[in-house]
Amino acid sequence: MASDYKKSKAPSSTITRDLDKLESVTGNIYETVVVLYKRANQISVEIKDELNRKLQEYGNSNDNLEEIFENREQIEVSKFYERLPKPTLIALQEYEDNEIFFKKTGKKE
Repeated sequence: MASDYKKSKAPSSTITRDLDKLESVTGNIYETVVVLYKRANQISVEIKDELNRKLQEYGNSNDNLEEIFENREQIEVSKFYERLPKPTLIALQEYEDNEIFFKKTGKKE
C-alpha cells in the first residue's frame, strides 16, 4: 500500500493514545502493535528508498570532498525528510483513520 506520507496528518511528536480505541479493531492490543509495527516498517522502507533515489541524483563519482559538503540541494532534500513525522506516528494515524488493511491469520477456535 503506497502512502502519501508527505501529506500525512500525523503529529510530529508522540501524543497520548486511548488503548481501548487502539485495540477495538483487532480485539487485542498486542495484535494492534504487530499491525502498526509492520506498517511502520513498510513506511520506513518507502521513505528510505525514495530518499536514496533523490540523493543519488546529486551524487557523482567525480565529486571531490568539498563539493559533497557544499551541495545545498542535497542538504535541503535531507532536511525535508528529517522533518517528516516518524513512520510509527504515520502508521498510528493511518490506523486511526482506518487506512490500514490487514488480514488475521492463525488458528480458529
